[in-house]
Amino acid sequence: MSISRPAQTLGKRERTKAANRDAILKAGRRVFARLGVEATTVRDIIRETDLAAGTFYNYFKSKEEIFQAIADESAKRFRPKLATVRHRASTLEEYIRAAYREYFQWLKEENEDDIRDGAPHAALVGVRVDTPEMHAVFDEIRNDLEAIAKEARIALSDSEYFTAAAIGIARELGDHMLTRRPVNVDGATEFATRLLLEGGASLAQETN
Repeated sequence: MSISRPAQTLGKRERTKAANRDAILKAGRRVFARLGVEATTVRDIIRETDLAAGTFYNYFKSKEEIFQAIADESAKRFRPKLATVRHRASTLEEYIRAAYREYFQWLKEENEDDIRDGAPHAALVGVRVDTPEMHAVFDEIRNDLEAIAKEARIALSDSEYFTAAAIGIARELGDHMLTRRPVNVDGATEFATRLLLEGGASLAQETN
């Protein structure tokens, strides 16, 4: 005869599983920030937790899986901000500027602990682009740009390339922004916006 477990016991088990997974992701983020993704090993991450190796492998099979989970959950946290930007923006420039500012400000906040601790590899968000969540973010931004351009009667010659360029600028500038002190969100926003909309020529001319 099978004995059903009380709901309270099942609830406790689920809470334990969630806590263990969260502990692994937090440990992975700290180690990635400290050592860099390439140099990090699974053993490094396990040592950062109070979990046994066997318990660890119940949740993740590799450091790549951990990194993907970190990137995906970061993307999930950022997507609501994109929706707010789209709701408020009425022109293409307003959308691009607001989206960059939201991303850079959010990136700064996501990495505040690593920045404070002086971690040399703080930039984790947005590094992976081949995950389902990042594909969803790409499609969402592309749809937003196409819709705003259509409303403004602006022709985007290639919305896929334009979106890729916008995201590429955000990722690269965001990584470098985090290495500067103080972290200048407004400066990164202005540079990224002008680079995407005006090209590099106007920015280069100012330094001549």
